[in-house]
Amino acid sequence: MAAKLFSACFGRKGCRKDSPDNEAKVHTANAQDPASGEEQRKGDPVLVELFTSQGCATSPEAELLISRLGRGELPDDAPPVIILAYHVEYWDYLGWKDPFGSMLWTARQKAYVEALQQDTIYTPQVVVQGRAECFGTNEEALMAEISKAQQFSGPTMQATFERKTPETLQVSLSGALRTKVDGKGMDIMVALYENGLVTEVSSGENKGQVMKNDFVVRVLEKMCTVRDVSAKKTVSGTVNFNLWDGFDSSKCGIVVFLQNPSMQNFGCQQFQLPDDL
Repeated sequence: MAAKLFSACFGRKGCRKDSPDNEAKVHTANAQDPASGEEQRKGDPVLVELFTSQGCATSPEAELLISRLGRGELPDDAPPVIILAYHVEYWDYLGWKDPFGSMLWTARQKAYVEALQQDTIYTPQVVVQGRAECFGTNEEALMAEISKAQQFSGPTMQATFERKTPETLQVSLSGALRTKVDGKGMDIMVALYENGLVTEVSSGENKGQVMKNDFVVRVLEKMCTVRDVSAKKTVSGTVNFNLWDGFDSSKCGIVVFLQNPSMQNFGCQQFQLPDDL
């Protein structure tokens, strides 16, 4: 489905170039699931972002496709991918209010519409590396964009996780970006996502369906903006996430990605949260 354009903006936080000094008990993690030798030969992961809605009749098919790709069900010659799914809210008026929908994700999609010089905002839309887009149910087109996408060396961050209160999660990151950043700067973005979400839809275009959603972005924060940083220099920072009712760390992970002012991705890294966080 297509809709007229919307306007909004978001983003904040700060960073430093020293590792945080934290004496409290924390959970520490390296990147999720170290890649096999074959995966390493395929290169660094490609960031794939889906804009979707439970109120859109064509989105469930795209959700299934994206979930498959996120589980690693890719052609042998395809590079690895990291998936993020943003639920927009502009189809809520059709009769079903998406419980994961947010105006922030509509704003992010609008920013891509402008960056990619489009004139229509629609679902399901997939954006690859912030440089190309296609209809979310077109598997052939999506795989073509993933296969030809420019790959970048992802960050080599170490992450520590701390629940200072039941309602918050603090994530501290430290490591090299593996990408040289010039004076124009780039943002280090950190997304907190959730898998295994099941919703019984009782109205709207998907009435009667049981929706299964993975890689659903619940919170997205800008850790910091970096400028004039070498690829090997250690960058450190902290983000604080406000959590939702029913938060279950065993179903959640974070994605760290480097984004320039034109919304293009220059490397990404994924972590699974500890089960007992």
